[in-house]
Amino acid sequence: MLPVAILCGGLAMRLRPITASIPKSLIPVNGEPFLAHQLRLLDAAGINKVVLCVGFLGEKIRDFAGDRFGRIEISYSFDGPKLLGTARAIVRAFPHLEPSFFVLYGDSYLPCDYRKVATDFEQSAKSGLMTVYRNEGKYDSSNVEFEDGRILRYDKKDKTPQMRYIDYGLGVFDKSAFSGLSADDPTDLANVYGRLIERNDLAASEVQERFYEIGSLEGIRDLEQYLSGLGKAS
Repeated sequence: MLPVAILCGGLAMRLRPITASIPKSLIPVNGEPFLAHQLRLLDAAGINKVVLCVGFLGEKIRDFAGDRFGRIEISYSFDGPKLLGTARAIVRAFPHLEPSFFVLYGDSYLPCDYRKVATDFEQSAKSGLMTVYRNEGKYDSSNVEFEDGRILRYDKKDKTPQMRYIDYGLGVFDKSAFSGLSADDPTDLANVYGRLIERNDLAASEVQERFYEIGSLEGIRDLEQYLSGLGKAS
């Protein structure tokens, strides 16, 4: 299975004051740091290598997770003295990554079929893949026009009525997808997706399972309820 780069270097301003002294990845969810739930999910999906792209309070993340979680080998890529933006944080992690890899946001819990997503990417012969979910504006603002298996438009700010899908939060990339990025300016992953769409080099994989996130108090409550249900089912 492909390795996973997890982007967990942000400041998490929306959750202050909770995140003033702990990184978002370590916010308690049902009595455990969120990262434990996220890594456990990846372990169950067959992932055996994770690179944590850390920044603010990243040492606390390393102190918690160490170099192994279950069957997962963990390594770390630190942003350095300034925020790099999500795309440049991934580039900085290249020495720890294979030529192709998943990218996952550090506040996302995504119970999908990772193996199918990897297969869809491999069969696409594209430089990148975005997972999409038919959201219809339900769990967050939809931001993807998706039709006949193709992403026609993706924009986090300029929304259109045709955007019924949302960026699910899991991507797959070849390192070549990040070529040409400025060495100095922070760059968001959304810009990389946009460039790939422009040159018809972005595949898509539609997932059926809803996403969960801890970027808001409401999102934390939703995830806690979902995880509690899993415990009862088992």
